[in-house]
Amino acid sequence: MALTSRHKTLTEHASSPHDAELRSAAPHLARRRFLTVAAAATMLAFTTNRPARGATAAPELDAARITVNPFTLGVASGDPLPGSVLLWTRLAPQPFAEDGGLGQERVEVCWEVALDEWFVIVEQEGTATAHPEYAHSVRVDVKGLRPGREYYYRFRAGTWISPVGHTRTAPAPGTDTDTLRLAAVACQDYRDGYYTAHRHLAQEDVDVVFFLGDYLYEYAVDSAGGARRYTDRTLPDMFNREATTLADYRLRYALYKSDPDLQAAHARHPFVLTWDDHESENNYAGAHDEKGSPPEEFLSRRAAAYRAYWENQPLRAAQLPNRPDARLYRRLAWGSLAQFDILDTRQYRSDQAFDDRPHAPGPESDDPARTLTGADQECWLLDGWRKSSALWHVLPQQVCFSQRKFDLAEPARVSMDAWDGYRASRDRVMAGAKAAGVDNWMVLTGDVHVGYAFDIKENFDDPASRTVGTEFTCTSVASGGDGTEKPGDWDTYMKANPHMKHFDGRRGYVRVELGRENARVDFRTVPSITTPGGGVSTTASFVTEVGSQGLQSA
Repeated sequence: MALTSRHKTLTEHASSPHDAELRSAAPHLARRRFLTVAAAATMLAFTTNRPARGATAAPELDAARITVNPFTLGVASGDPLPGSVLLWTRLAPQPFAEDGGLGQERVEVCWEVALDEWFVIVEQEGTATAHPEYAHSVRVDVKGLRPGREYYYRFRAGTWISPVGHTRTAPAPGTDTDTLRLAAVACQDYRDGYYTAHRHLAQEDVDVVFFLGDYLYEYAVDSAGGARRYTDRTLPDMFNREATTLADYRLRYALYKSDPDLQAAHARHPFVLTWDDHESENNYAGAHDEKGSPPEEFLSRRAAAYRAYWENQPLRAAQLPNRPDARLYRRLAWGSLAQFDILDTRQYRSDQAFDDRPHAPGPESDDPARTLTGADQECWLLDGWRKSSALWHVLPQQVCFSQRKFDLAEPARVSMDAWDGYRASRDRVMAGAKAAGVDNWMVLTGDVHVGYAFDIKENFDDPASRTVGTEFTCTSVASGGDGTEKPGDWDTYMKANPHMKHFDGRRGYVRVELGRENARVDFRTVPSITTPGGGVSTTASFVTEVGSQGLQSA
């Protein structure tokens, strides 16, 4: 592994498009006594807080001196490519301490990748550095692996050995792979209950998991863990406040990643992740937060949130934030079977219309200049479709793509935070899919804490118009509490939206099998999350045929 070249990638960055705003923010924030010890780290997140080299590098800690298990936050892998996969861990012998219990010293960590879980046949091994500037996170982009293979991996720091992780590489480009099994999950507010869905997901036979946003929530978590109602532990007071600084977000990830069910899911499957709003702040839009703060103030918070997100997820160096900016949208392929275009619908969007209240579409929301993706990401998406020869085109993203009327009145109110609030942007994407000849199109969505299945219509106001794709919202892992099969607005939504074929308000995830003839989608549901345990069942299944889009009950 070329550690020198990798280190250069992680430490050298171009200027940010928000540099001017951030420079103007610094004296303003200082005047407000913003620069406490913790908040100073936030400012460093978009200035110079990168690992130094040479004489100024952080001193090295002999890993043999680590006397407490440093792998308290588990292991993970992500973004499988035909010849490589990204491996992650984060050293934290004291996960609820700001420095993780390792101070400001760097630690050398060994890693191994094997063909078997006993590590008899080791394919590759090496060392990587856990830098204090990156919260002692470790990522290894293991290259030279065989396409379409399963692998096992682990880390070692001193005498401590991490849990064993299981991952896989994608098939070689153009390979006529017959099937792909995936799961989609989202929205895991720690306060709202246990991660029962993750415990079952860890036992599913899937090739990859897509996480569609709201991995953590910025909201305060009380000493009992909210609806978890702990009696065997007391969470520290530092969690009982909203996360706003780099230290806050790092600690919040430590809390979430300490959950054993989430650790089990990460250890079992490679994840492909994208964020939504709560990893930073509820319903933010570009440089605008929901409180109406000056953009330069919110950008400092966004820089901290983005930095902590990258540190705590199995993401490559290409996703390392540059101050408050990060290129999270990216493209993956699974042979010739499927192309995945992972979107970021938060960072570049226009501010929500009508003060982000449910509202009928109007001139403000339908302004053609408004965008959900930003111009560059939109061009990237449409260009990728034009060049693709994949059978399936899957769009993992955050907010409801299909029209979703909230009432039976005309004109009906819709969400200003979803694609309904950016109809011109949606129209351009749909026109681009049509122009590119995308025949088998599937949108995977998080955000709404319920399970929906939609036919994507050429004209949503005409039920007889052509179906051009399908959309599935994966409900939530925990957000919203236990939920109910038929929420109070079930009848209204089903009547107002004839293209909505399924609506379930319980917790769980979606399981998808893509094939050469069709795709099958199962809604996997757990009965309760406010108490630990509980089973999982398939509560609805749908099939959509290759070359003939539209949902049929399976």
